[in-house]
Amino acid sequence: FRHVDAHTVVECRIMAKKAGIDIASSSLEAHQLAGGNVTNIVRALIAASKANIELSFDRACAIDLSGRDVFDTVKTSINPKVIDCPDPAKGSGALDAVTKDGIQLKVKARVTIRTKIDRLVGGATEETIIARVGEGIITVIGSSETYKKVLEKPDSISNFVMAKELDGDTAFQILSVNIVSIDVGDNIGAKLQADQAEADKRIAQAEAEKRQGMANARGQEMKALSEENMAKVLAAESEVPKAIAQAFREGNLGIMDYYHIKNVQADTEMKTSISKTGLPPKTPL
Repeated sequence: FRHVDAHTVVECRIMAKKAGIDIASSSLEAHQLAGGNVTNIVRALIAASKANIELSFDRACAIDLSGRDVFDTVKTSINPKVIDCPDPAKGSGALDAVTKDGIQLKVKARVTIRTKIDRLVGGATEETIIARVGEGIITVIGSSETYKKVLEKPDSISNFVMAKELDGDTAFQILSVNIVSIDVGDNIGAKLQADQAEADKRIAQAEAEKRQGMANARGQEMKALSEENMAKVLAAESEVPKAIAQAFREGNLGIMDYYHIKNVQADTEMKTSISKTGLPPKTPL
């Protein structure tokens, strides 16, 4: 009627009683009705009692109902757990960081943690520990002048991370941070400089092409202007015969004046022809 597994409740109460822990049957029934795992609760309380870890029934119930494995939590508190940083399950094989001299380092670390029972409910999870440790490692490497200093003293990374007390507000205590491996990657600084040089080269080429285009356009403008001026000169020259004829009719130009103009024109054409051929004018005998 109450949807309680009486057999499980009785077995758990007997198991707790034999371990020296007195738990009321009504408390076990209430936890089971709330959706909890009474077997895990009793096993966790027994393990905590044997290890002299303070764990009350109410706290164990709260941990269990929060979705965590309370028995695994107690085991982690007794036997510290080692986690990888970064987490291989997330697809990251190593942490990538770059020193000030532009060299990329690939770092793998292992973090030893112990569960803090009193902070388990509401405390940050392992993902937070991994993220904070990874951030600390990247910070140390990024502030190093050269990659050689990091390779010489990898323990400086561990010391920095431990000194930062990154386990605050988490459900775990960081016991140690150990650097498993440091691999030298690419020269990121050189690549960035090469990319910048290539970008500058392309910008310079674009500017040169722009200037060349402007110069070509200006040349075309000047050619068109020259042709326009030449057309105006030819148009003006075509008016000269008309003007001479008009001068004859009006009596403003005599025959000698006309021949003088023709001599000047002939002399001008001769000099122009000589200047084009590049030959010196012949000295008259």
